[in-house]
Amino acid sequence: MKISDVRIRFVKKDDSKLKAVASVTLDDCFVVHDIKVIEGSDGPFIAMPSRKTNDGEFKDIAHPLNSETREELRAAIIAAYDEELAKAD
Repeated sequence: MKISDVRIRFVKKDDSKLKAVASVTLDDCFVVHDIKVIEGSDGPFIAMPSRKTNDGEFKDIAHPLNSETREELRAAIIAAYDEELAKAD
């Protein structure tokens, strides 16, 4: 899998932990939208697109199947997020 493109959209809520939303293109042929960038106590992390179930839980609707792919995706999104933050300053 090759991450072809990462696009970051900042969220304009000052009091929210949600800082941005990412769209990731894979192999120039598949895109995943609405990956959230959330500010945590140890820095930003990502949350995959999800929906709320009838019992109130959130379930991912798209996600990596292994930890290596998850880390590759996380690293690419956080790097793009940091780059966009630097441009905004």
